[in-house]
Amino acid sequence: MAMLGLEEAQQRLLQMASRMGTEQLAPEAALGRYLAGDLVALRTQPSADLSAMDGYAICGNGPWRLVGESRAGAPFAGSLSTGETVRISTGAHLPQGADRILIQENAEVDGALVTCTQDLPRPAQHVRARGFDFAEGDVLLVAGTQVGPAQIALALSAGHSLIGVGRAPSVAVLDSGDELAADPASCRGDQIPASNGAMLAAMLRPFGCDVTRVGPVADDSGALTQALEAVGGADILVTSGGASVGDHDLIRPALERWGAGIDFWKVAMKPGKPVMVARRGEQVILGLPGNPVSCFVTATLFLLPLIRASMGASRPLPARFMVRLGNSLPATGSRYEFPRGVWDGDEVTLAGSQDSSALRSLALANCLIDRPSHSDEAEAGTSVPVILL
Repeated sequence: MAMLGLEEAQQRLLQMASRMGTEQLAPEAALGRYLAGDLVALRTQPSADLSAMDGYAICGNGPWRLVGESRAGAPFAGSLSTGETVRISTGAHLPQGADRILIQENAEVDGALVTCTQDLPRPAQHVRARGFDFAEGDVLLVAGTQVGPAQIALALSAGHSLIGVGRAPSVAVLDSGDELAADPASCRGDQIPASNGAMLAAMLRPFGCDVTRVGPVADDSGALTQALEAVGGADILVTSGGASVGDHDLIRPALERWGAGIDFWKVAMKPGKPVMVARRGEQVILGLPGNPVSCFVTATLFLLPLIRASMGASRPLPARFMVRLGNSLPATGSRYEFPRGVWDGDEVTLAGSQDSSALRSLALANCLIDRPSHSDEAEAGTSVPVILL
């Protein structure tokens, strides 16, 4: 089976993504989901002209006679005539007849008489006009937008008690390998603590996926078959480890015996070449490398885009941003490379060791540096694309 380029492998995987359907959720319960349809305003915001400052709503050129007050939630009931004013607070309704706001810092009050100590404010100054944010019927967000804190606030402000979002897939995460110890506090010298399953589950948590973890499973055909049977109902199965070509890398033959059809195996990337994608019925199976850094990088580039696509994201692949290099990078070979980097807001530098098992440098990194195959040396000071983590 030929080794695929990164872009082709990603597109083939995304074509296998099945939409999970939609559901109606309260906006605050939809965090991490993707809108199933456009979000349309059910009300106008603001619903009336409002004051943007504390001060006095005035009518005419002054001085003005104080005739009442307008507070947020308790508007002035009457209307103003020329030479009249009401005390007004930020967010309060502008009374009928008022044409501008005199801020309190520029007002002098003597009993019921208010005068302006500076230049007269311009008409409509410090006024938030009705509908300046949005009007009823406006399309506020398009389908496929991810729901975050600001989107929750917008949906509620637009009058939505429920919004339609894509369902999150159920995901089974299977760790395999004789060398893995389930309990990090009881790890023999010939073992390493199992960490990939917890890492993958944490990467999936922001999307609201129902995650089932299995393992670590021994490098044994019978044990692997039994573990696969236990997770056959998940929408997506992710395996970690055992997908390479060694005598004890048994995931691929176990999947084939189980009835899964291998779509592709091996991607021209570094780290993470032994990526495998298969399918069994409607279940999509993604086999990731066992080395933790390779597992993390391939999950970022394959698993998370698959999750986003299945939930209806308009842009499932990770975004790239151009940043300045703080150190030079060597030319790349025949594989796409993703060095781990630290971006300080100004420039990006390598995050320590780039070995595919170096968790310490991965934990320090906040981005992947995007280095296509056959790239020339990149000198310090030049700009490179990065994927923020």
